[in-house]
Amino acid sequence: MTQKKFTYKDSGVDIKAGEELVDSIKDVVKETHNASVLSNIGGFGALFAPDFSSYKEPVLISSVDGVGTKLIVAFKSDTYDTVGQDLVNHCVNDIAVCGATPLFFLDYFSTGKLDKKVGFDVISGFAKACKENDVALIGGETAEMPDIYDKGEFDLAGTIVGVVDKSQLITGNNIKKGDKLIGFKSSGLHTNGYSLARNVLFSKYDVNDTPEELDESVGKTLLKIHRSYLSLITNLKEIEGVNGFSHITGGGIVGNTKRILPEGRTLNIDWNSWDRPAIFNLIQKTGNVPEDDMQSSFNLGIGLIAIVREESVGKVKTAAEKMGEEIFEIGSVN
Repeated sequence: MTQKKFTYKDSGVDIKAGEELVDSIKDVVKETHNASVLSNIGGFGALFAPDFSSYKEPVLISSVDGVGTKLIVAFKSDTYDTVGQDLVNHCVNDIAVCGATPLFFLDYFSTGKLDKKVGFDVISGFAKACKENDVALIGGETAEMPDIYDKGEFDLAGTIVGVVDKSQLITGNNIKKGDKLIGFKSSGLHTNGYSLARNVLFSKYDVNDTPEELDESVGKTLLKIHRSYLSLITNLKEIEGVNGFSHITGGGIVGNTKRILPEGRTLNIDWNSWDRPAIFNLIQKTGNVPEDDMQSSFNLGIGLIAIVREESVGKVKTAAEKMGEEIFEIGSVN
């Protein structure tokens, strides 16, 4: 009897396909590089030589995150070039609100069976957002793991590293009673609340359906790219009296903003001070979702909050309007 041969490819891992994917993305990734990047992707470690000569006390700030179940909407929609952008922008915002300038990003892309086109689309999304945020995509990992994921599924994670002078860290320590909460629009759900949104909307609609409340399909609305607020934060943080920033992610407006409040301070939110985008109203109506759940699960149309001294609100408004931003005074600090 001839003994059966077991190969790695027969077991579901195609090393050649992985190598071909890496080769196909090298030029796209290289477009994100600057003089600090000492190597292209493909090595054992990514090399980055930062120039900290303009910093007195450089502090490195890092963050790691994923896209969550927004990926399931991408699977249903057969659209893969947006979720990579979501992840980069989310990570950029998380360190920008601390005052940091992002330096480099690393990605993790894992799947059951590697589809080179899907992989290229996802990583091209990483590269596009990195280029837009002036961040170097210096490395990553593509893992093929049969039996972990169903056919066509994958997961993403990303890590970002940035730098800020210690004296320029934005910690929220200067926030005082009476400071105003200035909200800036989100582009949609960003990357949070999708387990609830999917459970509600896909119980009634297909990704290609366009309810009368929306201007485009459910799928396109849910896949709107998570905004980067880097340029906005970079401009506003130079204004005296801007005491803190809150990136509105999982936990909603209150859950995230209270993270930077000094002990003893609370928030007074006027929930009627802005118009919620139609997608949130559709979710609430379709699923009969309680208001408390809406507020704790979604950004409800406000993706970034600046906490500002009352006398500085005018300067913030002027600076924001020059950038084409609309602001909303949504509450205050108690």
